[in-house]
Amino acid sequence: MLKKEWTKHKWMVLIFLSGALNGLAQTSIVKGVVKDVDTKLPLPSVTITIKNVPGGVISDARGGFSVKYDKPFSQLIFSIVGYKNKTLSVKSVLYSDYLADSSLVYNAIDGADTAKLAKPDSLMHVMDPLQQDQNIEAGQENLIVVYMQPNSNLLKAVTIKSKRQKYRNKGNPAVDLIRRVIDNKPRNRMESFQYSQYEKYEKLQISIDNLSEKVRNSKLTKKYHFLFENADTLIIPGKALLPIYLEEKISHEYYRANPQKHKTIVVAHKRVDFGEFVDMHGVSNYLNRLYADVNIYDNNIPLFTNLFLSPIADMAPTFYMFFISDTVIEDGLKFVRLTFRPRNPNDFLFRGTLYITLDSNYAVQKFTMFTSKNINLNFVRELRISQDFVRRDDGRYFLSKSNVVGDLGIFKKGTGVFGQRTVSYKNFMENEPIPDSIFKGPPLVELQQPASGQVQDTFWARHRHDTLSTAESKVYANIDSLKSMPSFRRLMDWATLLLAGYKQAGPFEIGPASTFYSFNPVEGFRLRFGGRTTPKLSNRMYFETYAAYGFKDQKWKYFFSSTYSLNNKSVYSFPLNYIRASYQHDTKIPGQDLQFVQEDNFLLSFKRGNNDKWLYNDFFKLNYVYEFGNHFSYDIGLKYWKQYPAGSLQYIKDADPDADTLNNITTGEASLQFRWAPNEQFYQGKLYRVPIFNKYPVFTLRYIAGIKGLFGGNYNYQNLTLNIFKRFYISQLGYSDVTVEGGYIFGKVPFPLMEIHHANQTYAYQLTSYNLMNFLEFVSDHYVSVDWDHYFNGFFFNKIPLLKKLKLREVIEGKMVYGGVRNENLDIETGQLKYPMTNNMTTTFPLGREPYLEAGFGISNIFKLVRVDLIKRFTYLDHPQISTLGVRARVKFDF
Repeated sequence: MLKKEWTKHKWMVLIFLSGALNGLAQTSIVKGVVKDVDTKLPLPSVTITIKNVPGGVISDARGGFSVKYDKPFSQLIFSIVGYKNKTLSVKSVLYSDYLADSSLVYNAIDGADTAKLAKPDSLMHVMDPLQQDQNIEAGQENLIVVYMQPNSNLLKAVTIKSKRQKYRNKGNPAVDLIRRVIDNKPRNRMESFQYSQYEKYEKLQISIDNLSEKVRNSKLTKKYHFLFENADTLIIPGKALLPIYLEEKISHEYYRANPQKHKTIVVAHKRVDFGEFVDMHGVSNYLNRLYADVNIYDNNIPLFTNLFLSPIADMAPTFYMFFISDTVIEDGLKFVRLTFRPRNPNDFLFRGTLYITLDSNYAVQKFTMFTSKNINLNFVRELRISQDFVRRDDGRYFLSKSNVVGDLGIFKKGTGVFGQRTVSYKNFMENEPIPDSIFKGPPLVELQQPASGQVQDTFWARHRHDTLSTAESKVYANIDSLKSMPSFRRLMDWATLLLAGYKQAGPFEIGPASTFYSFNPVEGFRLRFGGRTTPKLSNRMYFETYAAYGFKDQKWKYFFSSTYSLNNKSVYSFPLNYIRASYQHDTKIPGQDLQFVQEDNFLLSFKRGNNDKWLYNDFFKLNYVYEFGNHFSYDIGLKYWKQYPAGSLQYIKDADPDADTLNNITTGEASLQFRWAPNEQFYQGKLYRVPIFNKYPVFTLRYIAGIKGLFGGNYNYQNLTLNIFKRFYISQLGYSDVTVEGGYIFGKVPFPLMEIHHANQTYAYQLTSYNLMNFLEFVSDHYVSVDWDHYFNGFFFNKIPLLKKLKLREVIEGKMVYGGVRNENLDIETGQLKYPMTNNMTTTFPLGREPYLEAGFGISNIFKLVRVDLIKRFTYLDHPQISTLGVRARVKFDF
């Protein structure tokens, strides 16, 4: 039967194959890459057409193109907004010759430009000339390299034009088109499906850019020659990038619309490791926050800790100008090439090109965009984003590849840091039901990683979406070699002392260095020395200690703690699970509770006003801390606290000046604290976790019970406190950091056991303290407070001609606390302590008749690091020895 059918139809099949082969033999092809003549960076979204032939192709995200036509052709035209059109004379090659003759090499000549074209190794390379990184290198013989020149004459023409037509949204077809894109955003999102799933591959590479020959050839760096020999010249031709960081991740993403759930299962994760000197998990969090995922359909795009307005955001027509360039045809489908640029080049906006489908979806087919050089963004020389979308069977487009490139440097030229994050997607499945079991548990799950060695290498070679370049493939081995070198370990050791304040000494590290010397009115000149053990001693047991001596009070202070890790991990790494016992005998300012810095820091020794009311304290603490993978944690504790008034502070029982004074107050406390920080990210420093803030809130609930008789305690009371922190992003208007806290103390307690509100008498601006409140000025047994700092990121200054060049940024802040003291804790005659006095004037007060309020205006980004605030106090102006107006400063690194 089969033989009969073959005999019947064989001539028809042979005729069909003959026609197909004849068409193939007549097809001509030219392939290559388009680049900027100055920067040598690839140019995406360039339109390439055959002269006098309708239609054309568009270069991809990396500048690559492949032109095929059923007849020989001799000229290609290259065009893109902002560059001069270029006509290139070529000698096209028959497709059949590519497959038959591997020795063919043709020249393409256009004036002084010369490039070579040769047969690729396979049909795949013809269809995708940039499948492998090595094909991009200028001078290799399998690509035409076309350099395009920016159209500076066009810019000059615009500059000298005396009158130009005013841009309007009304009646603008480009704006009408972008509004249709905006209206159709919900249906073009991946979230428009009830179910969707796909595989995601991420690659993040960080390299040193423009490293001088003087450094390369220095005697100090000659031991690291193997790093310099691994230069990557493929990413930016003409520049040698030295890769120092590489991270790869493969994950399976699952999404359900109703009820909404998103689950990420990381099946493989690999990154370089610099050893114990660096928190690699924190570094990964920080770098991936800088080079974050870009979703063009979101209103705001987070990059480099700032929010950029998407060109298709709901409010995009208000901030952007849009222009229709032309209509292009690719694979038989029509697209509109739409260019856009910001109305104000100093704002956090992009300029670039969008390709919009001309069907009922009005989807984005591809885009490339970059930031203006005038943007108020620190240390970023260049930021470029490009994405390609793939068409699905229903006509909608899904993201297939994303590329974010950032070139960073302190100065506009010279050595810098080049970063590139590439993300690709495949194996899309939409509206296929996903079992509920997939979404159970935390939203992010990281599976056990492939075994090291040959098994791991084989796994990654098989599952990577793209092949690593030669330079990239050596990064892991190079960093492993680097971290084992004694000279590098010494360098990192001293760097840790300089940046974090700790110096290694075998299994012990000495520090923090910032506390070695300080001074205050009670102790005078104070010396301190201490340190702690590291995992080199034990993965289970950790010890920390210090001793300090005040030359004025001639007293020793000391501290010792012992911590046992229950999960056999460092007690400074996530997730925490340990038991800690500690004892401390030291001084303290009443109510002082600083974040990310210790109270005996030398820089905080300089204070304004009267600062002579202190405490000597004896603390014994026992705590059990457990942290879950979803960043929910609890802390169960017991505390013995004996406090002795010091300096001019006295504990007097009643109004009689001759009455007896209390020598000390002793309390015994049991405590329970819950903390939940969903999707929290941070960098783990030597002493503190430095938060990498995002849009998610942080909740902290604390309950403390003072128990009379426990550890000799004198009082019964309960203290309940709730603290909520949230960062609010407001698009082009910047962001606000808001902290709301409320507390209530049940029971009868003297003022030292009430809430002593955090004050600041230093000249530094403190985020969590009242910067014009004196130490021990206000107490309360019930209160609610609101702290608000808003950062405009230069939104207003960017529009003022002189200020916008300085790239200054505006900050406003306000802090308010309202509370009071109940009558039972006010009545001195019933045995309560008298509020402290200075020069026969009361200096400690209960909150009551009105809230304490201070607010101010600040200018940040001075020299890209400094923030200066002018703060005014609005209430309780009759209190003695206060400041109603003050200037405070703060140093912070920020993009």
